[in-house]
Amino acid sequence: MKGERIYLDHAATTPTDEIVVREMLPYFCSVFGNASSTHKAGREAVAAVDRARERVARQINASPSEIYFTAGGTEADNWAVRGIAEAYKDKGKHIVASAVEHPAVLGALNKLCEAGFDVTYLPVDSEGRVSPQSVREALRDDTVLLTVMTVNNEVGTVMPIREIAAIAREKKVLFHTDAVQAAGIVPLDVKALGVDALSLSAHKFYGPKGVGALYLRKGVKIKSILPGGEQERSLRGGTYNTPAIVGMGAALAASVSELDERRAHLLSLRERFLSLLGDYVSLNGGGESHPGIVNLLFYGVKNEDLLSALDQAGVEASAGSACSSGSTEPSHVLAAMGRTESEIRSSVRFSFGKENTLEEIGRAVDVIREISQRLRRDVDLFKQGASPKKNV
Repeated sequence: MKGERIYLDHAATTPTDEIVVREMLPYFCSVFGNASSTHKAGREAVAAVDRARERVARQINASPSEIYFTAGGTEADNWAVRGIAEAYKDKGKHIVASAVEHPAVLGALNKLCEAGFDVTYLPVDSEGRVSPQSVREALRDDTVLLTVMTVNNEVGTVMPIREIAAIAREKKVLFHTDAVQAAGIVPLDVKALGVDALSLSAHKFYGPKGVGALYLRKGVKIKSILPGGEQERSLRGGTYNTPAIVGMGAALAASVSELDERRAHLLSLRERFLSLLGDYVSLNGGGESHPGIVNLLFYGVKNEDLLSALDQAGVEASAGSACSSGSTEPSHVLAAMGRTESEIRSSVRFSFGKENTLEEIGRAVDVIREISQRLRRDVDLFKQGASPKKNV
């Protein structure tokens, strides 16, 4: 056991389940046809895509015709935000979004602003949650789209999606939610939630990377942002990634079937993790949250130093969104929650998975405490004018 690496970055990505890989394998070699071809090999491939579409739809209580496959969550978010806004721009060019959206949504909004759209960003409370009342106050007669994520990927906060969706329906504004971090852990029923569009990404729930899906309620218009073929009802060009699509269907079905079991396991890991750390750290977020995401503030310790030392010691975590890992800017999520720049640069995200064990959590905490205490001592010594001892 000693010396084994401990992966605590499941919010960034999850390992592909073996059962998912087994379902995918035939579609690499033996059933290899292009799903857009009309011959037998193509018909076999498109049948697999159709089965996966039905499978994904069933897990979120949608119709297969409302599911569109993409190359991942980033494309699904971009397509939803930009495609819907462009399709309804004759009605208005105002969009409302939370200030803590994923970079994929924020990037799409930036592009729309360049095209003349106006975006209102909703504030969040100290737990990272959007108030339904703030949504009501932000919507205008010319608002064409509202987008609020289901679960925040950095701190795990669960948003009040049903209440927000009800307000959007009342105001006749289309509502998109980025559910990438929620799928497989938070129940997703598009009809019960009342959303018009919802984004998914397979690699967040033990499926393959490079495949996602967009749920688009029947009757909602959307512009294509990826022309070049007749795939996905002429709205999204590109050869079907049949193995990955099959894998996504298998992974989502498995995740939903084991949802209660996985949630309970993650909650037990979270409780042990926080109880062992005790008052040693401060929790970023709180209230209703994803059981597998814990964002912690280590006062007096730079997160880049802590993460580097943890990596060397065999514990893998992150400072936040993997899509922002190359950025030098502090987390926009923690900033919106009221954390100072110094606090943000001392915050680390740990995210658990179904393969983690309580024993691993205990070992990880021992490493985290030892390294963070040493780094804090080094900082104190430096402030006092002494030379910190090197770790050997």
